[in-house]
Amino acid sequence: MTGTRPPVLLVVCCLIVLEAAAFAGLGLALAAELLRGRASMPGATAFLTVCALGVAGLLGLCARGLWNRRRWARSPVIMWQILLVCLAVFEFGAQPAAASVVIVIAGAIGCGLLLPPVVRATTPPPEPQSRS
Repeated sequence: MTGTRPPVLLVVCCLIVLEAAAFAGLGLALAAELLRGRASMPGATAFLTVCALGVAGLLGLCARGLWNRRRWARSPVIMWQILLVCLAVFEFGAQPAAASVVIVIAGAIGCGLLLPPVVRATTPPPEPQSRS
């Protein structure tokens, strides 16, 4: 594909990288707790560590895919944003400020991915049909 990337794609990719960094930080913090022996439930902490680092890796891979204009990267990112909004809504009563930040970022990413310039940038052009 030729042409420049739409600016909104840069914003979306940066927000996805921010989410990936947050989950990587969470995974590393959980790993540190596990290694120091402070985890009250080591099995659950190990599982959450692997999950957090896995999510961080997947988000990083998807951000790279979007930056390289790959259509496949839109679906897992949108699905993840929907899950984050659902989790944030349930957490809103306990931590309204943090839940609001999560909802705003997830909404910005989800809306950004559905804007026509981003959809055009991440959709391959139709192949020319040959005449038989």
